[in-house]
Amino acid sequence: MNAELLKKALVTVLDPHVLVNLVSRRVRQLNANYGATSRSLLADTGNLGVADIALLEIIEGKIGFDMPEILKLARPTGKNGKRPQGWKARD
Repeated sequence: MNAELLKKALVTVLDPHVLVNLVSRRVRQLNANYGATSRSLLADTGNLGVADIALLEIIEGKIGFDMPEILKLARPTGKNGKRPQGWKARD
């Protein structure tokens, strides 16, 4: 995997964990031997590996993705703010 392409793709995606998931999913699609998803979305791939092709597709905007909204979760409590049944009191 080309480090320069990786840096450029991180500018587009921002989250490295999401980038890893996008690249790995696209690499699996490119390695599959069937359907339209196994063809590159780029005109000229040259001697690039599938991971580099996936990164280039992300950089050029050929692959889209949606980031879900992050929700802050509240910790559940019992009625009237009491501890759930079976919890011990603090010492």
